[in-house]
Amino acid sequence: MKLSFVIPAYNEEMTIKPLVEGIIEHTSPHDVQIILIDDGSTDSTFQSMLKVQSEHPQVKIIKFRRNFGKSRALSAGFHEADGDIIIMMDADLQDDPKEIPRMIEKMQEGYDVVCGWKKRRLDPWHKTFPSKIYNAIIRYLFHVNLHDINTGFKAFRKEVVPYIPLYGEMHRLIAISASELGFKVTEIPVEHHPRKYGKSKFGFSRFFFGAVDVYTVWFLSRHSQSPSYFFTKRGLMAIGLGILCLLGGLSGFYLDGEQLHYVFLGTVGSVFVGIGFLTIGTGLIAEILRREFAMKQDFSIIECVLSTKNSNLNPKD
Repeated sequence: MKLSFVIPAYNEEMTIKPLVEGIIEHTSPHDVQIILIDDGSTDSTFQSMLKVQSEHPQVKIIKFRRNFGKSRALSAGFHEADGDIIIMMDADLQDDPKEIPRMIEKMQEGYDVVCGWKKRRLDPWHKTFPSKIYNAIIRYLFHVNLHDINTGFKAFRKEVVPYIPLYGEMHRLIAISASELGFKVTEIPVEHHPRKYGKSKFGFSRFFFGAVDVYTVWFLSRHSQSPSYFFTKRGLMAIGLGILCLLGGLSGFYLDGEQLHYVFLGTVGSVFVGIGFLTIGTGLIAEILRREFAMKQDFSIIECVLSTKNSNLNPKD
């Protein structure tokens, strides 16, 4: 079994060598590929990668011209990965490589994605408290039994990778995307260490972008198959409300004379009717785009295909 590690790094010059050596130490029975992505670091991270590559031929380096973010870095790493199991890790040494054998063992139980749950997270409160709220909301919206959805320590089978959308802050929702496609997702508690080197890349702007991405995934998972239903329903509601406002405004205008509030009510009604038709039009456009996508025949939901010549019930072995 070959393992591919995909590790994005931004200004982590002190952690590269011990992380790579820790991975090699705890994966000795397996063929290992370690992909390090320098996401536009401004320190000596790239030089550290070159040095560790000279000592360990399993290491492959990808260097970005500037900082493009974690999702782009992971996407580039996944493109180069050729292992049977792909493991993503943060480069800050907070994830312990000794947990890797346990994650692989869990995958051998038949799971497609295994997340490392930082059950005892050693981070400041301004990171842990919002993360708990974030995870609770996602558990409610997507009905998944995961405690640490946006963990950077995950293992998944190579079959999962082509179907994971990676842009914006979508790397936090890899487990959700996989679960929505029917892959088997679970988690195990892992040891977490406080940061020793460098600075955290955490920023409060991530809350906003993360919330937008959560809504995007929720919307697509519920309405991507028939978007016109979603838009038409709301468009008709807006048109109905608009017609009621128009009728109220017109009847009041003729029965009670020209009063400002009747004019205002009629104007509001006209706006709602216009919004309703625009919403329905948006749904039709979305349906056309969905139809074009359907013509490409997305087979990501297929687990296996059986015939009398080949009745392999477990294609993942």
